[in-house]
Amino acid sequence: MADPMPEIKSLAHAVAAWPARMLFPPVCAGCRRQIIQPGALCGACWPSLRFLEKPWCEVMGTPFAHDFGVGFLSAEAIANPPPFARARAAVAYTGVARRMVQGLKFHDRTDLGPWMARWMVRSGAELVADAEVVVPVPLHWRRFLWRQFNQSAELARNVAKLAGLPFAPTAVRRIRRTRQQVGLGHREREDNVRAAFVVPSEAEIDVRGRRVLLVDDVYTTGATVAAVTRALKKSGASAVDVLTFARVLPGDFRPDDQDTI
Repeated sequence: MADPMPEIKSLAHAVAAWPARMLFPPVCAGCRRQIIQPGALCGACWPSLRFLEKPWCEVMGTPFAHDFGVGFLSAEAIANPPPFARARAAVAYTGVARRMVQGLKFHDRTDLGPWMARWMVRSGAELVADAEVVVPVPLHWRRFLWRQFNQSAELARNVAKLAGLPFAPTAVRRIRRTRQQVGLGHREREDNVRAAFVVPSEAEIDVRGRRVLLVDDVYTTGATVAAVTRALKKSGASAVDVLTFARVLPGDFRPDDQDTI
């Protein structure tokens, strides 16, 4: 006879959650319309979400219109090789994905973190499989006090939990308060974050000799994750891969776009 306890426990959890579902009904992660399943998207928002899939550049993770074969690299990866080994993102930074990122970052929608992380783990499966520790891009302490949380750390914590990997939230410190990257061009972004990050001596044990999975919310020009990567490798990380929720694709980024993160 089958053990009835799993079904009884599932029913008990459902009953216990019923009052919360009545008081705080689940809403669409994109537009906040009421839906049935928490963390899902409504029928209007789902079609506007563009998942990034193969074929893509093996290094940068930018999608190709055609499959050019294994190992084919983008012009960006060839002309300006990044300090990190590979970069992947779950979705393109447009439409509902942009609203989700801004909801998490500016409107305390930390409830989105677990769902965004699931898509990230799916997209970055090969990076997750090779990773030995998960590290978020840090905020400067003053910005952290103002915002009260680090959106990259929220995503990294959930990625680490889903992947069963160690999470090192303080492995990297932002030692210089940089300007907001919004409105800056590629070169300006690089100058803005140069020498802004360091691995404290007490945190070197978390990264030395390990392959690090560096997590951020959006990959725009790559200036920030490149700067963090250099700090990690200087402190002994064997390699660094970058995983973000969203990616600003080539041609989408405009320096005067005040909504670009």
